[in-house]
Amino acid sequence: MELKLQRFQRTDISTISKLFIDEEEFCFCLEDKDRGLHQGMTVQEILAIKVYGKTAIPTGKYQVVITFSNRFKKPLPLLINVPGYEGIRIHPGNTAADSSGCLLCGTTYDTDRVNNSREAFYELFEKIEKASKTEKIFITIK
Repeated sequence: MELKLQRFQRTDISTISKLFIDEEEFCFCLEDKDRGLHQGMTVQEILAIKVYGKTAIPTGKYQVVITFSNRFKKPLPLLINVPGYEGIRIHPGNTAADSSGCLLCGTTYDTDRVNNSREAFYELFEKIEKASKTEKIFITIK
């Protein structure tokens, strides 16, 4: 399964993106502020720019696996090998206050928020969980 996150709205607080599944538009996502990080940067360069809990992850391609989240006490999608970050998950939430670099899903968006997050997340999780039984899952963030 190929996920693509296309960032299109940036503010001083958050970043809104469209999430595509195998080239088909699926939902919107909210992340923290995009500070221009990319996967080609060194960890030292990323850490020099990153503001903890207030910075979107670097653009690039990451594998997505489902693992148990100690914080949320249930299985959630995890992006692995994100340079300068740990524990980046896809989970429900509405604003940047609900994210520490994680991706929050929603069916609609407004400035600095996504709406109907649980609905969008659970539908996405079902698709990721099903696909994970037969194939690797990747997300490309642009």
